[in-house]
Amino acid sequence: MPDSNNTAALGGFDQAAINAALARAGAGAVDWQTKGYPVNLPATTLAQLGTLGLNVLRGDTPYPVAVILQSAVDHNGKWMAQFLAHTGAELMPHGKTTMSPQLFARQAENGCWGLTVATIQQAVVAAESGCRRILMANQMVSRADVLGAIALLARHPDLTFWSYVDSPVGARRLHDLATAAGFAGKLRVLLEVGLIGGRTGCRSLQQVQATIAAVIDCRARLSLEGLACFEGLIHTSDAAADERQVGAFLDFLTEAAIAADRHEAFGGDEVLLTAGGSAYFDMVARRFAEIRLSKKTRVVIRSGCYLTHDSHYYDDIFDRLQDRIPVAWRSMGRLRPALFVWSMVQSRPEPGLAILTMGKRDASFDIDLPKPVLHYRPGDDAQPHPAPADWSVKGMNDQHAYLTIGDGEDLRVGDLVCCGISHPCTTFDRWRVIYLVDDNWSVTGGIGTQF
Repeated sequence: MPDSNNTAALGGFDQAAINAALARAGAGAVDWQTKGYPVNLPATTLAQLGTLGLNVLRGDTPYPVAVILQSAVDHNGKWMAQFLAHTGAELMPHGKTTMSPQLFARQAENGCWGLTVATIQQAVVAAESGCRRILMANQMVSRADVLGAIALLARHPDLTFWSYVDSPVGARRLHDLATAAGFAGKLRVLLEVGLIGGRTGCRSLQQVQATIAAVIDCRARLSLEGLACFEGLIHTSDAAADERQVGAFLDFLTEAAIAADRHEAFGGDEVLLTAGGSAYFDMVARRFAEIRLSKKTRVVIRSGCYLTHDSHYYDDIFDRLQDRIPVAWRSMGRLRPALFVWSMVQSRPEPGLAILTMGKRDASFDIDLPKPVLHYRPGDDAQPHPAPADWSVKGMNDQHAYLTIGDGEDLRVGDLVCCGISHPCTTFDRWRVIYLVDDNWSVTGGIGTQF
């Protein structure tokens, strides 16, 4: 980790605050209340997990157990750093993916410009983890949200904090809540544009112009500092059509930015232009870099899933991204899956079916079911080997997974199956502690989450 107290040198993070956050996380108790920790062992701390000599394959942990492969995380961080160097874009990864101060610190070390969050609670975790540039990619509509933001800014005077507005009503409500709270400064906002049938965001240039006018009227408490969108909702079975629609959506944001610039609506020294889930951030970086306004622009992508990637949804999407980027950008190869859940075969109740000790409480299932990637037989195998291509998790209950296999497959009770996941966000929030492991699946540390 860089040894510096210079926030700018760390891309919007304060080193002293990072160190304090890591110390707090490391002192956290790991005991019988921690899923994945052996209940026969005495209590320890997160910082001491790597000293216990645990190995996932040796049976030292209960199953299921979630792990993060250290080498893959290191590779992915370097991959993204190279991508940013090629494009000139900044990265504010979405903190909701991991909600881990330890992983936030890794992202700071890799040059992230700040963090994105979705709620005030997440913003507090990010700020207490050392982040000094926070984008709340959501709107503050409740009194509690606004009071929380004001308190956060008071606690961290060096914090730059943005949130969204997408309507005159929302802008005026934010202005009035801040005024009623006695806030004397200005809340920084980004105008959000959206998709018909999608989530939040202005749907038309007419709505954009009305919202711009409202923010201008509310300049006593609001400062418009950029525009934002989320193109990740565009996903069908027709990838080429999706890319055309993404391009048109980014063009709409460009048109909205030019309209705001024409009205001299921007209050900051520069204009933030931000988009980017984990599917099209290459298109975002290149398209936004072409926008020319009267003020300097800063392009910010918000991909949160790049760090651990996944074994299905984003891995499939990455194939398209690789095809889109220039060959010169591909020297780092692919992003690598880093987050896995190991479970054990507990029953072979009928031919072609194995029941695993893993369920909905352990792994994400909102986009795709877990994907079997490795098989290991304790006592026989020296190393795990790839799971056969016809193995598939066809369903899960709270604590069980239904693994279908070929009728002649030699899979026994007590065998271990490693599953890659799809959409890491909804696996991270199922674990308070996730083991960090080396390439031999030995536990080298622990990653704590703060959902």
